[in-house]
Amino acid sequence: MNISEKNFNRIFHIFLCFIAVAMIFRKPCSLLIILFAVFNLIFFRKLKYTKTALILMACIASPIILELLLFWNNDSFSKGLKAIEKSTSLLVFPLFIIGNYQRVNFLKLAETYIIATTLILLFFFIRFNVLFPELMDKYLNGVHLWEMGYEFSNTIGIHAPALNMHLAFVSVCAFYFVFAGFKNQEKTTLKIARIIIFLLSFFFVLFVNTRMALINVFIGFLIVLFLEIKTKIKPKTIILTAISLFILLGGILFFFVKKDVYMKEKYSSVSFAYMDKIGKLDEIDHPESKVFNSLVTRVSIWKSAWELSLNNLPFGVGASDGKPELNKYYKETNQKFLAKYEFPTHNQFLDFLLKFGILGPLVVVLYIFTIGYLGYDLKNALILSFFIIFLTSNFMDDFLLRFDGIAFSGFWFSVFGSFWLQEKLLVVNKD
Repeated sequence: MNISEKNFNRIFHIFLCFIAVAMIFRKPCSLLIILFAVFNLIFFRKLKYTKTALILMACIASPIILELLLFWNNDSFSKGLKAIEKSTSLLVFPLFIIGNYQRVNFLKLAETYIIATTLILLFFFIRFNVLFPELMDKYLNGVHLWEMGYEFSNTIGIHAPALNMHLAFVSVCAFYFVFAGFKNQEKTTLKIARIIIFLLSFFFVLFVNTRMALINVFIGFLIVLFLEIKTKIKPKTIILTAISLFILLGGILFFFVKKDVYMKEKYSSVSFAYMDKIGKLDEIDHPESKVFNSLVTRVSIWKSAWELSLNNLPFGVGASDGKPELNKYYKETNQKFLAKYEFPTHNQFLDFLLKFGILGPLVVVLYIFTIGYLGYDLKNALILSFFIIFLTSNFMDDFLLRFDGIAFSGFWFSVFGSFWLQEKLLVVNKD
C-alpha cells in the first residue's frame, strides 16, 4: 500500500495527539494503541532504527523485558500473561514512535495535548456539577471534602492519584507555553488564551487535590522558571509574568484553602499522624477513618513489603503474585487493617523488588532515570518536570502496575526519546 510522506506524517501526528489526550480513558486509549500499531505495521518500511535508538528502545521496554525474562517465576501461567498484557504498550510505543522519531513534533504534540485535556476536564467538571449537584453542595459546605477528588475522578473512570499525575504534567506544560507565548511575541489574545488554559489546568489539580501532584506542580513551575531565565526572553518580562502568574495562583490557592478546611489538615496533621504506630495500625481506634491515607499506613505497607522481599531474594515472588503474597503476609503477621483492605505496595521500587528480586528496583531506576537523563541533556523543562512527577509519584504509589501509569510513561518516554534523537542528529549535522 502506497501513501505520500505528507499524508503519513499527518496521520502519524494525529494518532499521537489522540493517544496522548485519550490516556485518561483506558478502553478508548487501548483501542487507539492497537490501531496505531496496525497502521505502523502496514507501513513498516518507513521505520528506521539507529544503534542509539535501539539502546533507547531497550530502556523504554525494560520493565516488560524483565517480566518476560522472569516469566517462569509466576505461579499461574494465565495471570503471568495478564501481567505482561498490561505492559505491551512498552513494546508498541518505542517500536513505532522511536522508529519514526524524525516525524515526531514534540512541542506541537504537547501543546495540543494540554489544550485538549484541559477542555475535556472542563467538560467533565461541568458535567459533574450538573449530574451530581448534591455532591458539589456538600463540598461547598465543607462536608466530606476528603472524597471530592476521588468522586470526581470516578465519574471519569480513573483513580484520583493517577488523574492528578497526568494533570500535574498538563499544568506544568501549560505554564511553559505561557512563557513560550512571550518568547515568540504572540498576539495578546493568544497569550490570554494560554494563561486561561494554564489557570484552568491548575484549578483541576487543586480540585482533584492529591498531595504529591500539588507538590510536583510547584516543583515543575520552578524548573520552568529557572530554565526560562536562561532563554532569550528579557529578564524583566520573565519576572513580571512570573509575579503575575504566582499572584493568580496564590489567589486560587487561597480560595481553595478557605473553602476546603480539610486541605489544611490533609497537608499537616492528617498526613503525619500516628507515626509511632508503624506496623501497629490495629492499635489505633478506627484506623479507617484516621489513617487510611496517612503516611503511617504507607510506611507500614513498605515495612511489610520490604520484609517479604528479603525472604524471597534473589528472584522475587513473580509478576502475578506480588499482591496476593503481600496480602498473605499481612494475615501471617496479624495486621488486620492492612489485610482487610488488601493494600498494594504503594512504592514502585519496592513493588518490583518484591516481584522480581534484585533486578526489579534496578530496572525501575534505569527506566525512570533515563527520562531524567534526556531532560538534563537537553536542558528541557518539560522532560525534567515529567521525570520529577513520575519519580516522586512512584515513591508514594506504583504506577508501573496500572495502564494509566504504564502507557502514560511509555508514550511520553518514547516522545522524549524521539525529540532527543532529533536534537542529537542536528548536532551531528552541524559538526
